[in-house]
Amino acid sequence: MEPLLRVDSIEKIYEGARSVAALRGVSLNAEAGDFIALMGPSGCGKSTLLHIIGGMDRPTSGSVVLGGKRIDSLPEEELARVRRRDIGFIFQFFKLLPTLSVIENITLPILLDGGSDREATSRARSLLERVGLSARSSHFPAELSGGEMQRVAIARAIIAKPSLLLADEPTGNLDSESGAEVMKLLGELNVEHNVTVILATHSNDAALAARRTVRMRDGLAETDISLSDNADRILQAL
Repeated sequence: MEPLLRVDSIEKIYEGARSVAALRGVSLNAEAGDFIALMGPSGCGKSTLLHIIGGMDRPTSGSVVLGGKRIDSLPEEELARVRRRDIGFIFQFFKLLPTLSVIENITLPILLDGGSDREATSRARSLLERVGLSARSSHFPAELSGGEMQRVAIARAIIAKPSLLLADEPTGNLDSESGAEVMKLLGELNVEHNVTVILATHSNDAALAARRTVRMRDGLAETDISLSDNADRILQAL
């Protein structure tokens, strides 16, 4: 059976005064409902890989197939449609629009894709209740805590019911308590919506929410360990 996501031999080379290979032949498969943590030191290629998977950057070579469709070579207009409908994004610094209210930020992806205001507002109110922010719908981002802003960003990321959710250091700008709440929410939504989550993180605590851990170094995926593998290693160590 075809996986939801298939990343084959991705290379990314940045040309300049000297060439820099950010990714050197990375391959990765993800099934529907997977929760994968990408871990490794700064500069290892985690964010670059996320950006290529999400269609925000294009690889130098290799391919990205999502839902049976190769997306890395799509024309920009069609790729933008895939990003709006099939992929949700969560960033370290939230990227909420400061002049829009909470509910306006959440409804934006639906409205940009031509959906009705009524449909978008109904979905947004349901998601606000789910993330515990119903009372904040008319507030603006500057009036929220970091943890609240990230929960709004999560609601925005899933309002279009994507099959794939990409999170780049979503707890990196949060205190430990808020970070734990955000990761708990991501884990719950992963199960509730059967959405595939790929998380790039430095945090061992954040990675505990995942069922697979892919460790990267120098543009390569060195290890891919499932939760059951981790459990087996722990038992062997006892």
